[in-house]
Amino acid sequence: MKVDLKLVAVAALALGVGIGSSNVAMADAGKVAVVDVPKIVSESKQVQALKDEQAKKSQELAKWLEVVRADVAKQQTEAGKEKLLKKYEADLAKKREANAKDYAKKLADIDKNISATIEAQAKLKGYDLVLSKSTVLYGGDDLTAEIAKVVK
Repeated sequence: MKVDLKLVAVAALALGVGIGSSNVAMADAGKVAVVDVPKIVSESKQVQALKDEQAKKSQELAKWLEVVRADVAKQQTEAGKEKLLKKYEADLAKKREANAKDYAKKLADIDKNISATIEAQAKLKGYDLVLSKSTVLYGGDDLTAEIAKVVK
């Protein structure tokens, strides 16, 4: 029982030291800003353009699938239908993979752009730390409106 009590005391001391040192680290953070990142993303013209592009690609894919169905239906034998269907399934998989890769790349580029804009604005305004507004309960200067104007 004494060993457990000592263990609890040591753990409590370690926890207290850890919490105290994190508070000191936050106190030394300097000038702190917050940004509502989801709002910036949702208002971004780049993101809207990407969504529009994806919608257009989906429509093109739907039209292509109609052509595929018609082409498969024209086949007179089941073997011919199966062969053509396999070919089109492979083509569809390639198209989907290419679209997914393109989307991911463009989304990553937008993310880099938004992050770079936030960093540049924070440095310009003399902030030492920028946090996502969703993680902050209190404090920090809100730069969301200023960032949104720059990101467009």
